[in-house]
Amino acid sequence: MKTIFLSLFFLAMATCKETTTVYLCNSDGGKKYHLRTDCRGLSNCHYQLISVTLEEAKKQGKTLCKWEK
Repeated sequence: MKTIFLSLFFLAMATCKETTTVYLCNSDGGKKYHLRTDCRGLSNCHYQLISVTLEEAKKQGKTLCKWEK
């Protein structure tokens, strides 16, 4: 029984996708993603602030803001 439980647990963990929400400045030149809406790096954003998944931000080639590191 223990083996079945562990097998199901690991199967469930392997199929879960990362759904962390990150924030982007919706401008043409935006290259970074932010973990918080009050990040210092977003203070210069004069465009719409959008939320996407971390996976989507990375697909778009965005990298973590230097203020979040």
